[in-house]
Amino acid sequence: MALSASDLQAVYSLLANSMSGDESVRKPAEAALSQSESRPGFCSCLMEVITAKDLASQVDVRLLASVYFKNSINRYWRNRRDSSGISSEEKNHLRQKLLSHLREENEKIAVMLAVLISKIARFDYPKEWPELFSVLARQLQSADVLTSHRIFMILFRTLKELSTKRLTADQRNFAEISSHFFDYCWHLWQSDVQTILHGFSALVQSFNPNALKQHHDELYLTSERWLLCLKITRQLIVSGFQSDAKCIQEVQPVKEVSPVLLNAIQSLLPYYSSFQKGYPQFWDFIKRACTKLMKVLVTIQGRHPYSFGDKSVLPPVMDFCLNKIVDPEPDLLSFEQFLIQCMVMVKCVLECKEYKPILSGRVMDENAITLEQMKKNISSAVRGVLTSLLPSERLILLCNVLIRRYFVLTASDLEEWYQYPESFHHEQDVIQWTEKLRPCAEALYIVLFENYSQLLGPVVVSILQEAMNGCPSSVTEITPGLLLKDAAYGAAAYVYYELSNYLSFKDWFNGALSLELSNDHPNMRIIHRKVALILGQWVSEIKDDIKRPVYCGLIRLLQDRDLSVRVQVLNLISVLIGHVSKVIPFANKLVEFFQKVWEESSGESLLQIQLLIALRNFVVALGYQSPSCYNVLLPILQKGIDINSPDELNLLEDSMLLWEAMLSHAPTMVPQLLTYFPCLVEIMERSFDHLQVAVSIIESYIILGGTEFLNMHASSVAKLLDLIVGNVNDKGLLSTLPVIDILIQCFPIEVPPLISSTLQKLIVICLSGGDDLDPSKTAVKASSAAILARILVMNTNFLGQLVVEPSLQLLLQQVLQLKKIYFFVWLTYGLTSVCTSVILGGNDDLTEEESSGDNMGSSMSHGEGIVPSKEFRKRQIKILDPINQLSLENSVRDNLQTCAAFHGESFNSVIGRMHPSAFAQLKQALKMP
Repeated sequence: MALSASDLQAVYSLLANSMSGDESVRKPAEAALSQSESRPGFCSCLMEVITAKDLASQVDVRLLASVYFKNSINRYWRNRRDSSGISSEEKNHLRQKLLSHLREENEKIAVMLAVLISKIARFDYPKEWPELFSVLARQLQSADVLTSHRIFMILFRTLKELSTKRLTADQRNFAEISSHFFDYCWHLWQSDVQTILHGFSALVQSFNPNALKQHHDELYLTSERWLLCLKITRQLIVSGFQSDAKCIQEVQPVKEVSPVLLNAIQSLLPYYSSFQKGYPQFWDFIKRACTKLMKVLVTIQGRHPYSFGDKSVLPPVMDFCLNKIVDPEPDLLSFEQFLIQCMVMVKCVLECKEYKPILSGRVMDENAITLEQMKKNISSAVRGVLTSLLPSERLILLCNVLIRRYFVLTASDLEEWYQYPESFHHEQDVIQWTEKLRPCAEALYIVLFENYSQLLGPVVVSILQEAMNGCPSSVTEITPGLLLKDAAYGAAAYVYYELSNYLSFKDWFNGALSLELSNDHPNMRIIHRKVALILGQWVSEIKDDIKRPVYCGLIRLLQDRDLSVRVQVLNLISVLIGHVSKVIPFANKLVEFFQKVWEESSGESLLQIQLLIALRNFVVALGYQSPSCYNVLLPILQKGIDINSPDELNLLEDSMLLWEAMLSHAPTMVPQLLTYFPCLVEIMERSFDHLQVAVSIIESYIILGGTEFLNMHASSVAKLLDLIVGNVNDKGLLSTLPVIDILIQCFPIEVPPLISSTLQKLIVICLSGGDDLDPSKTAVKASSAAILARILVMNTNFLGQLVVEPSLQLLLQQVLQLKKIYFFVWLTYGLTSVCTSVILGGNDDLTEEESSGDNMGSSMSHGEGIVPSKEFRKRQIKILDPINQLSLENSVRDNLQTCAAFHGESFNSVIGRMHPSAFAQLKQALKMP
């Protein structure tokens, strides 16, 4: 039954009650709203709540109404076969209502309205909503600052949404929008920047933060509109034109816009220091604006590298960025986000593949210039520009500045390290390199060295020697010399692959590193951390004659009280395990060492995470000898996968990866591992965050545990699969369905009755409506149908019982008549049974390498005999699949005949509705007259 204006008060009450702290009030309201979502008129009632003037102060209720509206658009706006959706009349009313309420004063509500319009535009523009942009453009002509700001917010959200559509027709539509809107947006942006600069100049000259108070709000709103206009301009240039790297066509707006953006940065930057104390709101805007302008330049360069490489664009931008990195104004040193973007720009240009020499031959043609030749010509011109911008002196200066200024730890860094070592380690070694200045400088340095290693190799060695001479190994006081040595050590570690040509690692270790490893002074943690990094990076240079002192030094470092040093050492040990070819002779010693570290690391989750990673690498290195270490590994694993453990949040992910590795490299199933399986059910009941690893673990239990596993954990397996199927997205289903297939293939009689609830869901998936043009949904349906086909051929009686189950009839009452199910299942079997293994994992012959027992780990070299790998066993199961023995032609023919006999005239009626071309292909395949 449809909702009408008379239900508006009831909807408002439900929304208000759903935010109540009283559960007895909130739960019924949420349930009633959930039931109302699919009713006609629900979105119209929500729209009235959002736009009602008398509810302007009820921001929370209006926001919640907009959230329900957004969810309804996602679920019901597009007409589907299994849902009536929203009627065309109501859609038209909602579109008109949204465009009539543009001047929303509340910022949060305005953002949600922009999101709503963008979501609808994705479905309806241009066919059902062709007037969208023309209406917005007309409103802009007479809009005040607030209205124009809201319209630009809508434009930005809508263009961003439309730019993600990948079909050719959609991209043409977006290009057309760009051609109409670009000039207007760009001219308004240029006008606004002058207004903003004039207003900022007046603010600075007033010497009184309150003197122009009445103009502040309008100036700030203009500034925010200008920022939105910048984002729209970026979107139009990036998505409105095909990348010039593909079409080799100049994108004129790049040459027009980029120099102006650079001028805007140069004009706004002086206000960074001027506004810092007196105008915090505008100071925040300056930071956001300058950072965003640089980000836009970086984005344009990445999308249109050839147009950006023009001599009117690339030289001034690169020169500006290099100057700011090398010689920034004193106040600018604290503006880290801007300096990061300058470094990102230089890094992107240096590693841009379009600017590299194209090493390919060409077919000579006197009358035409090929596309490749055009690319070569442009690349050559850009390289000439870069060569003039980066002479040897400037490159050496940039390398020195990066190491001596940006690599050096500051007083605040040292204080954070001392107070919060875990946080310090995370910021320096874990986060994305574009988020912090030092990691960004390190990333730029690595790319710079890769491009100019012959020039910079001797420079880095010179800095290293200078730092070591200025701060001998015996010095323990934290001096500028010690901090420079730390920076130089980092520089040497990051480019080990090239620096080994200029530096003898053996001499370096014996002369300095070994002495520093043996120095236990607390301040030496700074150097110890970098020495561990050096050893990890230079691992290939650790030869037999220095291995023992290196390993002894590492064990000594693990006694260090500093958490960051111990984490770095464990990371190094994990790397070393991956590089050592023979681990087994030292397995017992390493196990004792790992056990001791685990016991000593209680309460230090960061250290335990690194240890779990090392243990996983250790298991992989041991291969099928890993059970010899289960006495230590199993208790650690048990703690890590216990969701009731206080450290569960930190340790669960890496513990599950260790669990997966232990199962994948186990020669046989051991009782202790069998008892851990119920933990997987508990983990999945909490969340599906680790679904991919969980699926691999289930598969390992099936292949390795066999009948013993099924007898012990049949109910847990059924519960787990029922939990996953129906509650995860298509990607999750596609990773889970192959495991269900293997389970049924291994136990065709025992398993189907156990997982009947899951199988019923698969039938519903096959017969439900939905977006058939979505490849992932099609793949899910095909895989589900293949599983049902397998059951039909391997356990026919059970499938016959399953399709008449009352519970399945209830599930299907809105999907398909039960009478059609018989025909569907039989036909599905005929068309997919032989293809099951192809859909769900292939059926390739074993390669010579695999059939001889590849992936055997270390066991092959110790005379223990060949232990088949998990993949080998999995492929053997596929080869022995009885479906492979069936004939597709005979199966389809026999089962179609059975269907015809069983259903009679209704069968002929359904066959008659087949597409003529499909029916012709079927007759041809079955050699029917």
